Amino acid sequence: MCGFSGFCALSIREDEGAVILRGMAKAQSHRGPDDSAVLHRGSVGLSFVRLSILDLETGMQPIVSKEDGTAIACNGQIYNYIELRKELPYGHYETAGDMEVALNAYRHLGENFPNSLNGMFAGVIHDPEKNAMFLFRDRFGIKPVYYTETSRGFFFASEIKPLLGVPGVRCEMDSSLLPAFFTYRYIPGEKTLFKGIYKLPPASILKLNTESGEFTVKQYWEWSFPSSGRNISVAEATEEFNSLFTDAVRIRLRSDVEVGSFISGGIDSSAVASIAAIHKPAIKLFTIGFDENKYDETADVDQFLALMGSRFSRAESIKRNCVSNQLGVLPDLVRSIEEPISLGTMVPTDQVCSLASERLKVVLSGEGADEIFAGYRKFLVEAAALEYPDASVEEKRRLLLMCPELSLRLGGSDEDHIMRHIASERLFSHGELVPLLGSAKEPELDVSSIIPQSLTASTNPISAMQAIEVRSRLPHYVNLRLDKLSMRHGLETRTPFLDYRLAEFSASLPVKLRVNLKAAQEKYICRESFHRFGVLPHSVTNRSKKPFTMPIADWFSHSATLPDSIQDILLGNEVHRQGILDGDLVRKYAKEVTGSGVGPETMVSAGDRIFAIVVFSLWYREFMEGPI
Repeated sequence: MCGFSGFCALSIREDEGAVILRGMAKAQSHRGPDDSAVLHRGSVGLSFVRLSILDLETGMQPIVSKEDGTAIACNGQIYNYIELRKELPYGHYETAGDMEVALNAYRHLGENFPNSLNGMFAGVIHDPEKNAMFLFRDRFGIKPVYYTETSRGFFFASEIKPLLGVPGVRCEMDSSLLPAFFTYRYIPGEKTLFKGIYKLPPASILKLNTESGEFTVKQYWEWSFPSSGRNISVAEATEEFNSLFTDAVRIRLRSDVEVGSFISGGIDSSAVASIAAIHKPAIKLFTIGFDENKYDETADVDQFLALMGSRFSRAESIKRNCVSNQLGVLPDLVRSIEEPISLGTMVPTDQVCSLASERLKVVLSGEGADEIFAGYRKFLVEAAALEYPDASVEEKRRLLLMCPELSLRLGGSDEDHIMRHIASERLFSHGELVPLLGSAKEPELDVSSIIPQSLTASTNPISAMQAIEVRSRLPHYVNLRLDKLSMRHGLETRTPFLDYRLAEFSASLPVKLRVNLKAAQEKYICRESFHRFGVLPHSVTNRSKKPFTMPIADWFSHSATLPDSIQDILLGNEVHRQGILDGDLVRKYAKEVTGSGVGPETMVSAGDRIFAIVVFSLWYREFMEGPI
C-alpha cells in the first residue's frame, strides 16, 4: 500500500521537476512512510512513497523494465500475481512481488491488461516507445487516483493534496456540486468539489499522449446483469459461492507482514475473519464498540467467537470504545478524506484503523458485501413491493408484517424504481436546498453519473439498485472513506467481498438467491453458504443487519458537550462567516436534532442533516480558507 504521483509536462526542467516530485511525495507521505523514490525522464516524472508489505527487499517502485523501458508506479495489491506470473510469457523478473507482474501484463496484453488483474489498484505506466502514459484503476474504485490539467502540463496523484501544490493549480470550490453533496452526502461521478480536479472512474484507463498532452478515458469493465439469472439450484450456488469466497480470502492473506481482520457483529466481517482464522489461527481481531447499547456490537462479537470454539482459540480480540469526545478528531478526518463525505462511520472507522495500526500493517474487512449481494434492507423492501400487487391476501399481510415500511413505499411517488432508489436516501429535498444554499432557483441534479449505461428497461429493479450502488455510492463514499482513513494511519485494508469473481457470480444469480422473500433475508446465498459450510453458526447467519455507524443523533442532541469548533458551526456563527450556507437555517436544523426514535437503521435523521453541514463547514475552512 503506497502513494504515487507525477506529471507529463514538456516545459518542466529536470531540476524543477525533482522539486515538484519531492513536494508531491511529501504531501502524501502518510501513505508510504517506509521509503520514497522519484523518476524523471523527458517530459514524464513519477514519484512514489511506500508502505512495505510485499517483497520487502526488492519491491520498491517505480519499477522499470530493462527490455523496453516501460515503467510502473502503483498503489495497491495484485492478489493473483503468483498465478499471473505463471500465465504470462516467460520473462526475467528482478523482483519477487506483484507490481513487476502487473507491468509485464501490460507489456504482453496491452491496454486491456487491467482485466487480468485481481486486486485493488490505482497506478501509472509510462511507455516511452509508444510516447504514452496510462493511468488505471481497479474495478470497484477501492484505490483512488486524481488528475488535473494546467498550463504547465498534466498532473496526477493518489490524493488531492499533492495536486494543490503543483504549478498552475488554484484551490477553488466548484459550487455547482453543492446540491449533489447535500443530496447524496458525497460527490458522485468524475468531478470533485475542487474545481478542475477529477477522479479517474473505477474500472477505467486513461491514455495520454506524452508528446501532444491529449488524453482519452475508457472503461475496461462494467458490472452488468444478464436479462435472466442462471438456472442454478441453491445447493449448487452455495457451493460455488463458498469456493469463490474462501479463495478470495485466501489470496488476500498473501503478505510478507502480519495480517489481521476487522470484526463486528455482522455476518460479513465475521465470515471473513472465520475463513482467515483457518489459515492464520493466531489472527488479531479488531472491534470498535459504543457506550450506547443500540449501536454497540461487542457482545455479538464475543458470542460469535465463543460459538466458533477452537477456530478462534488462538486469536486475539482487541477492542476499543468510540465515544462522543472523539468528535474532536473530525477536522483531522475531513482533512485526510479530502472530499467531503457525510458518513456516520467516519469516526469509528478512524478509531478501528488507529487501533489496528498499533499492532500491524494489514487487515481484512467485510466491506462490499451489501452492495454485491444486496445486503441492505431497502433491497428486501423493494422485493416485497414488487411481489405485493400479485400476492394473495394472506401473502400481502405477511409482506406488510415483514416490512412495515412497505406501506409507505406502496403509497409513495410515481417515480420509476431507479429514481425512487436514488431519492430514498436524499438528505435534503430539492426545495430545502434553495434556502440552505441561498439559491435563486431550485437546483437541478445531474443523475447521469449515478446511473450505469448498461441498465435497460428490462433490468430487474433490484439488480438496477445494486448496479447504482456499485457505480456510485461504493467507490465515492464507502471505499473512499476506508482508503483515506486507513492510509492516514499507514494501514492497508483488504476487501475479499470485492473480488470481481464474486461480483460476476452474484450478477449471474436469479434475484431470489440474493434477496429471498420466503426466508425474509437479504444476502440470502451468503447466509445459506456460511451455514452449510460451517463458516458461521446458524444463529449468526440469521442476524439482521445492524449498520456500523456512530450515534450521530445522540451525540449532536447534546450540543454543549461537543468540541468548540463544532458548536460554533451549530450556532450558525461559523456558517455566517463563511457565507456559503444560511446560518439561521443551520441553527434551526441543529435545534431539531434528537436521539429519540433514532437508531443505526434510521436512513435519514435530523442528526444526519446537521452532520453534513458540519462536515462541509470544516472542509471549507480547511481547504478554501487554510489549515483548520
